[in-house]
Parts: sequence; C-alpha cells; structure tokens
Amino acid sequence: MTANNETPLKKVCIICAKGTIEDVYATLVMANGAVMEGIEAKVFFTFFGLDAITKKQMNRIKTATVGNPAMRAPGGLPFPTILGILPGVEAGVSAMMKSSMEKLDIPPVDEFLEMITAGGGEIFACKLAMDMFKLEKEDLWDEVKAVLTVGEFYAMCGGENTQIIFT
Repeated sequence: MTANNETPLKKVCIICAKGTIEDVYATLVMANGAVMEGIEAKVFFTFFGLDAITKKQMNRIKTATVGNPAMRAPGGLPFPTILGILPGVEAGVSAMMKSSMEKLDIPPVDEFLEMITAGGGEIFACKLAMDMFKLEKEDLWDEVKAVLTVGEFYAMCGGENTQIIFT
C-alpha cells in the first residue's frame, strides 16, 4: 500500500464522528485492514461515533433509515425514507443488516475493536464530545487508550507517510 505510489503508507489516523452501523463499521474495517497490512492505526471517536466505544451502546448501534439515499429494500428497490419514521422500522432494518453481517462472519463492534488493538491499533475518545455527552472514561470500552483533545490527536498523526481519514 502506498501513499503516492512511491513511498509506503506507514500510519493512518481515522476519525469516526457518526454512530450508525455503516459509519462505525467503515471505520473498523479500515483500521483493521491497516493493522493487518502492518500499517500503524490510530482511531479517534468523536460526537456520535463515541457510541462505538461506549460500553452501553457499542453493540446496539443502528442503521440510519431516514435521510439515507443509499438505503435499499430487499431486492434492491429504493427504500422510501418516509418509512423510516414508522415505529420498529429502524430496529427491523438494523436487525437485517446485523444478520447479513453475521452471515459474512463480521464480528460485533467489541470483538472488532479487540482485533484492532490486538494487532497494535490504538483507540482514542474525544474530550470535547465526552464533556458534551457527560461521559467518563469508565463509561468507555476498557481498551480505549486515552481521552484526547483533537489537537492532541492531530499531534499524534504527524510524520511522513501518514493519512488522516474521516468517516
């Protein structure tokens, strides 16, 4: 993997700011792929992305059914966004998505995070978002390395051959 077709990518810093299945799993897949390729991975969870590393929420994330233009009904037909406001639709769509992921042997969030940290990846939480949502370090998954300001995270992302990815 190369950053500019000449120099190998050495580090990725991934920022996850949304708490939907599609956003959280995009972050987890990219971070895990990086560590599996021997690339240093640092993942920063902020705003609603904190749900992915909050003990009470991490395995309860849902699919966005309202305002998701890519949403498809079974068979590939467009999913009318208005249906997303009906009671139970979001839970049903999320259950279908999780079922499809299980069939592909995609692990739940906590197991995915374990794979990333076991491979050398590091997980961080955003101090501002923690303060906004009145969360404490104890509320977070045990392997969260630190609660940082965005400036502290960016300082860790310095150096050559580093890519910052925002999901």
